Amino acid sequence: MIVLLVLIALVVVGALWAVGIYNGLITARNAYKNAFAQIDVQLTRRYDLIPNLVEVAKGYMAHERETLEAVIKARAAAVSGLAAAKANPGDAAAMGQLASAEQGLGGALSRLMVVSEQYPDLKANQNMMQLSEELTSTENRVAFARQAYNDSVMAFNNKREVFPSSVIAGMFNFVAAALLEITEPAKRDAPKVSF
Repeated sequence: MIVLLVLIALVVVGALWAVGIYNGLITARNAYKNAFAQIDVQLTRRYDLIPNLVEVAKGYMAHERETLEAVIKARAAAVSGLAAAKANPGDAAAMGQLASAEQGLGGALSRLMVVSEQYPDLKANQNMMQLSEELTSTENRVAFARQAYNDSVMAFNNKREVFPSSVIAGMFNFVAAALLEITEPAKRDAPKVSF
């Protein structure tokens, strides 16, 4: 009788332990999905600013039609990438699509800003200055949201990979989440100085 009670107690303790690990994995997964929702908010804000920026620039940059169209196309690709990532945050293919689209949009916006430097009236335009400031502010918010998302993904992936959580994660098919890494070659290369 005592052996049976000890066995039942061990089974109950084991079950509670497994439930605790499972709940921890669910909590970590929900944390990175929530962190991605913050990226979604900031990217949507950014995407909403871009058409206004293009409209202001259009009046001054009649000869730069290709640059403006490139920004519009890159924005559409980024919106599509965000929709794919929003449908399945953490999926490697969706995160890769979003990162690629964001990189393209960043390049197009950089070209627009470089070209706009050639138009003093545009640089002095109050709407352009305000939109540029809002875009810069949003870029910073996106960077912070992306960092929080990547931290949450790392915490989830660590939790699902360490023993004994890896056993429970494998049993319940918890797959690894992908980071959102947007490579910006200009920021990774060391500045070249020549005299």
